[in-house]
Amino acid sequence: MSRTVEWALVVVAVIGALPYVVAVIQLLIVGGHRYRSHLDRSAPYFPRTAILVPAWNEAPVLRDTIERLVALEYPIDRLRIVVVDDASTDDTPAVLAAMIERYPDTVVHLRREHGGQGKAHTLNHGLAHVLADDWAEAVLIMDADVVFTPPSLRRLTRHLADPEVGAVTGYIKEGSGDKNGIRLTIAFEYTVAQAIARRAQNVGGALACLAGGAQLHSRANLEAIGGAIDTSTLAEDTVTTFLTQLGGRKVVFDPNAVVWAEEPDTVDGVWKQRLRWARGNVQVTRRFHRVFFRPSPTHRLGGLLFGLWWYTLMALPILMITSSAALVGLWAMESSLEKDAFRWLWIANGLSFLFLLVFTWLVDPEIGWRAWLRGIMFPGLVSALIIVGSVFPPVNDGLRDTFSDVTGVSITDGIERAVALAAYLWVSLCMVAAYLVWRVDRAGHHRLAGALLWIVGYGPLQCAITFTGFVKEARHAELVWDKTVKSGGVAARS
Repeated sequence: MSRTVEWALVVVAVIGALPYVVAVIQLLIVGGHRYRSHLDRSAPYFPRTAILVPAWNEAPVLRDTIERLVALEYPIDRLRIVVVDDASTDDTPAVLAAMIERYPDTVVHLRREHGGQGKAHTLNHGLAHVLADDWAEAVLIMDADVVFTPPSLRRLTRHLADPEVGAVTGYIKEGSGDKNGIRLTIAFEYTVAQAIARRAQNVGGALACLAGGAQLHSRANLEAIGGAIDTSTLAEDTVTTFLTQLGGRKVVFDPNAVVWAEEPDTVDGVWKQRLRWARGNVQVTRRFHRVFFRPSPTHRLGGLLFGLWWYTLMALPILMITSSAALVGLWAMESSLEKDAFRWLWIANGLSFLFLLVFTWLVDPEIGWRAWLRGIMFPGLVSALIIVGSVFPPVNDGLRDTFSDVTGVSITDGIERAVALAAYLWVSLCMVAAYLVWRVDRAGHHRLAGALLWIVGYGPLQCAITFTGFVKEARHAELVWDKTVKSGGVAARS
């Protein structure tokens, strides 16, 4: 009986690697993007496009944003830039007045006198105006601080030449001029989450999310989903993505439509932004839970791979906790399988991560070479050492001998068991450590937090945020839209 329990604990421990295995499966199908990119059904197409720009106190970036939009490789007479001013209290109205004077037939200023309800409400104010007449054939939803590269819009609109396509999204890249460590890590992360994952989703025929700062919709698609953006969640872009596909219309990711964005440069900034995303994903999962793992003739959201990708990513913090608990259980039982289970877990994680790292360099060499060290340290120094020791056991023996030679302390069985227990607990406690790093940063010690993040890891920070999202939702915490503070540092990118 005890042996059966041991093997059950081994299975629970190793299942913790499932999200990384699913990620590798995604990588394996990315090669099919050459044949499933939708480019074969696209064509030069320039519909009359209304660009919706939600803006709250965006005076530092708005002028450059509008100038960039006017300079797009797109017929200016087929563009209308509608800036929805969400009761800004800075110089946003004055900036817009100057822009309207310069581009009277292109720029429109809509002002909400009572704002602060969040991006979705602001967008709906603009959509009501845009859809009130028949001028707009397509609507581009963006953020006030992102920079569209000159060919990006025409590369998005070409997909709408296919009437089966309801929406298209581009490749958001971290484009801040001042690249600190956190922004470099985000640059690496976006390559994985977009350039790789969304390519794979194109191949599978189901896209998880239209990028909030770069989503193009056909007018027909917006009208089909009710002519408004969902306001009941913190993930309105994901809800829109799901509703589009559930209605039988395709959603396409175009990696060649590059859009630059300024991302947070502190742990606290990342925490606020990603907690909103995490809570939104929990809300989306609850709302559409009957869609997953139920194949349908009208959409691919019910496919096996898409469901596995969605749920394993969402459940990663839970799997880390259960893996850690299983390893501790094996340790308490003094099982002969204890070390093997630990090694299998980290070998699977390590090899999957290495594969992902190499693939990132292949897909986006610019980001791969610029952020290679941050990519390697994504799991954190502690986890990286555990991975190396698991894949190459002689390294552990060498470290143990070196420690004994330098300190003169013999490594007893008791010390080895204590170190093993600490390693097993780290599988889950790394999230607690990441939470503490956030608290340090929130207290204003940004440099210390940045140094600690090297040790703990950006990956554990993301897992801690996801777990916090679960907790916030369980407690029915107030839905608050924390606006990410931007400086306009991306404006120089092209």
